[in-house]
Amino acid sequence: MRPDTVLRWHRELVKHQHARTCRPKRRGRPPTVRSIRIVILRLVRENPSWGYRRVHGELTTLGLKVSASTVWEILQQEGFDSAPERASTTWADFLRSQADALLACDFIETVTLNGQRQYILAVIEHATRRVRVLGTTAHPTAAWVTQTIRNLVMDLDDASCRARFLIRDRDGKFPALMNEILTEAKIRTVLTGIRMPRMNSIMERWVQTCRRELLDRCLLWNERHLRHALGEYERFYNEHRAHQALDQAAPVRAVPIPIAEPARIIDLSIRRRDRLGGILHEYSHAA
Repeated sequence: MRPDTVLRWHRELVKHQHARTCRPKRRGRPPTVRSIRIVILRLVRENPSWGYRRVHGELTTLGLKVSASTVWEILQQEGFDSAPERASTTWADFLRSQADALLACDFIETVTLNGQRQYILAVIEHATRRVRVLGTTAHPTAAWVTQTIRNLVMDLDDASCRARFLIRDRDGKFPALMNEILTEAKIRTVLTGIRMPRMNSIMERWVQTCRRELLDRCLLWNERHLRHALGEYERFYNEHRAHQALDQAAPVRAVPIPIAEPARIIDLSIRRRDRLGGILHEYSHAA
């Protein structure tokens, strides 16, 4: 054994003993509290133009103590770009921000059992997804369409609707006087492109839903029966049917409150209500 080996063993022993006696009680800064991390990510998602210093200032206003460098590190770990790159607005965000001012309308054609062709005029609100069936007729004359639009304007005033634009196609059943009535109500008509139904996608989607859930499943005898069925479906669609765009709520109903502990409930008493002879079903808790 060489003397250098013994000296090396001695140095390693002293180093090991020194490391055990001088070990720090805390290694670095403690991790950021998870709740604060969630708040930081929420502020960035809801405000794409905010940088890490602006987020840090908002946290200080909320009384949350965290350094600006910590906010920057969290944003880098989650893969967020710098504020100028995140500030660009997408078409989806733009349309979502303008939804309160948008209406859309369209005609639906159907044939009753007596062989008569019927034309249904409906309007939908982009923000609330509320549908208004304005009427149905076998002869959509200019006078009939004009009167239904007047009724629509009065209904919007009573409901305090802030609509400023109406999207429709270039159907010849819409008279020129219709635009004048809407202009007096400070509603501008926006025409879709030729053979471009996606420009009126929300209304077209409702038309497909109405056909799939009502018109294709119900035998309609005449115009009177059609009006009754449309009235029932309108109430069902606005008051009960769940919508993904509204967090599974109905247009005129608040978001349902989830049951706190459903696992402890042995028997859920669910009541079914039938509309139109069982074509539509509504479910609710029994009283």
